[in-house]
Amino acid sequence: MQPSSTRTGPARNLAPKTQDARRKVTLERIFQASIKEVWDLWTTKEGIESWWGPDGFAVTVQNIDLRPGGELVYAMTATGADQMEYMKKAGMPVTTVSRLTYTEVLPPRRLAYSQTADFIPGVEAYEVPTTVELESKPEGVRMVLTFTAMHDEHWTNMAVMGWESELGKLAKLLEK
Repeated sequence: MQPSSTRTGPARNLAPKTQDARRKVTLERIFQASIKEVWDLWTTKEGIESWWGPDGFAVTVQNIDLRPGGELVYAMTATGADQMEYMKKAGMPVTTVSRLTYTEVLPPRRLAYSQTADFIPGVEAYEVPTTVELESKPEGVRMVLTFTAMHDEHWTNMAVMGWESELGKLAKLLEK
């Protein structure tokens, strides 16, 4: 399976005249798989645990309630030596428990959720809305992932690198 190129969306303000105006970032892939296979990997405990988390991290789903208003609670643990060292030097725990709230669940085409970014030392918690759209195409399943940028460019770049790593793991899993 060949993932398509990554593209980041144009800088768009969510609330143009507010202090919290942040642009959206879009990543796009084509997977040689069925839409059901891709959907299941985004929406089941086994699926999420098989690919979520950048390289050097593992995810354990503690709870999943796949409905609008339902939550996904998971623990992400640094497992690679470099990642563990980075987390410790940054003053962050090696394991963080994260919670996201589903805002839209339209099987097997659209999944939207909001996740609280509350793990960044010295930064007040804020929400990161994310949308995953899936579409069957002749060349495979087109996946468009859109999320709101983080509070600054450094953390936005870190988020993009994390998603790039995770989507690479998803592509490898779907190749099997």
